[in-house]
Amino acid sequence: MASVFSKIVAGEIPAWKVAEDDDFLAFLDISPLTMGHTLVIPKNEVDYLFDIDSDEYSRLFLFARKVALGIKEAVPCKRIGVAVLGMEVPHAHIHLVPLNKESDMDLSRPKLKPERSEMEQIAKLISSKIKL
Repeated sequence: MASVFSKIVAGEIPAWKVAEDDDFLAFLDISPLTMGHTLVIPKNEVDYLFDIDSDEYSRLFLFARKVALGIKEAVPCKRIGVAVLGMEVPHAHIHLVPLNKESDMDLSRPKLKPERSEMEQIAKLISSKIKL
């Protein structure tokens, strides 16, 4: 069965996309830790990040780097935090989280519930800053 992320890739489920190429997709997390929290995925559905072949793995992280640089330019923050958990959705993904303090990356704290218009606005802003 296709993961929710594969359904986003296929266009079956909407998402606030910020970057996309033939192999990878970046979109806003619907339950962000901070505004601009973005997920980066390979379009090829692989459950576990370390099961991705070496070439695709390297290209995924290079793509994520470009997205992180765009987020950093678009969202006022000190750094972009990176997390790879892979427990929530059985599709390899990288969390990119704008940080102003370490606790911004605390996954146990309550998630934000931004309005649709806020998500649309931040997605457009981040997308405009990413140089693929």
